[in-house]
Amino acid sequence: MIHAYMRAIGFSGLSDRAQLNRLISESVQKASEHSGAKKDNGIMIGEFDREYADRIGLAVCGEFDPQSRFVYEYYFPYVRGTCISSEEDVTVYRLSSKEAYSGICDDYRVGVSIIFYLQNMTSYIRALAEEEFPVRGTTLTLSALSIEGTVIMPIYKSEEDIEYIRRREADRSLLISEARNGDETAIESLTLEDMDNYSVVSKRILNEDVFSLVDSYFMPFGVESDQYSVLGEIEEVTRTVNRLTGENLYILLVACNGLKFDVCMNAEDLMGEPAVGRRFKGIIWMQGFINFNAD
Repeated sequence: MIHAYMRAIGFSGLSDRAQLNRLISESVQKASEHSGAKKDNGIMIGEFDREYADRIGLAVCGEFDPQSRFVYEYYFPYVRGTCISSEEDVTVYRLSSKEAYSGICDDYRVGVSIIFYLQNMTSYIRALAEEEFPVRGTTLTLSALSIEGTVIMPIYKSEEDIEYIRRREADRSLLISEARNGDETAIESLTLEDMDNYSVVSKRILNEDVFSLVDSYFMPFGVESDQYSVLGEIEEVTRTVNRLTGENLYILLVACNGLKFDVCMNAEDLMGEPAVGRRFKGIIWMQGFINFNAD
């Protein structure tokens, strides 16, 4: 089965399994980089990454048999992020269906647990096998793929508005942190704030467009835990091309609820012209790269 997000990295023309198999073979044989890790049961896990545009590519994962031959198990498209998204602790879980991992990060700025598909699983397996956990001082770089997005205009904000929003976000993050530690006063303050916001929005929505009231949001989407519906400000736009197919791609650096991450998508799937200061609204598949000290 062809991965739903292959078109996000410029492979919208893949139509059958034969084409996919050729692409996977080429990605292994002409890999831009590869890595491996031995599990505690002695099995060697391998990953071959092939870049088809700057920071965009295909990862092919599997294991090596006793004769040191690579046995393909699965693949996934990826885009590498460029900034530190979070410095909060991350918990990693293995998926039940294959040797792949998801991470969970509780960042107070977002208000929900961020679940992401782990890109650098071999680094995690090495650290796990060498009993290096808990690892201190790691950071998280988030990125995402999208096959459905729209560019919308920004909400005008003065310098005073920007400073007020910055202070309010900092105060809210502190309240959320205290509420999670059981502070009843913080819980009550957050509840009252949400009630006030609901009251204000309910009145204004009668005469104003919802996107003139809501500046950004970050919400789980659908049944898959690592997919989100997001609205955030575009801080950087990069246009690139898949070197194999020639399809045009966008990489957008998006700031959403205090969180920054890169979003890659096919230019054909983005409605509107992206520009710094405008907003991106879309559905994303979240990925993450844990920056271990050894990396």
